[in-house]
Amino acid sequence: MKPIPFDQSWPYEKLGEDIYIEECPFCGSTSVLTHMKEKHLQQAKDSVKTRLVMPCCHGRMMIIEADDDYFWTTEKLRQ
Repeated sequence: MKPIPFDQSWPYEKLGEDIYIEECPFCGSTSVLTHMKEKHLQQAKDSVKTRLVMPCCHGRMMIIEADDDYFWTTEKLRQ
């Protein structure tokens, strides 16, 4: 399988049971608390496609994989 390009990744942080994104890739809002639950994060880590809707602007990212630091998505999120 071809590796996912880094421009299709976005960092996240997990604090307790909360999953934060430092800066929204769509609108630029900072310290965004997502609605993602632990079970959805685990699905993403298991390479199950998981949709994340950003609460700040309703932008959507389709996560195809996750590790302990990054979401790897189907679309280019970085310039």
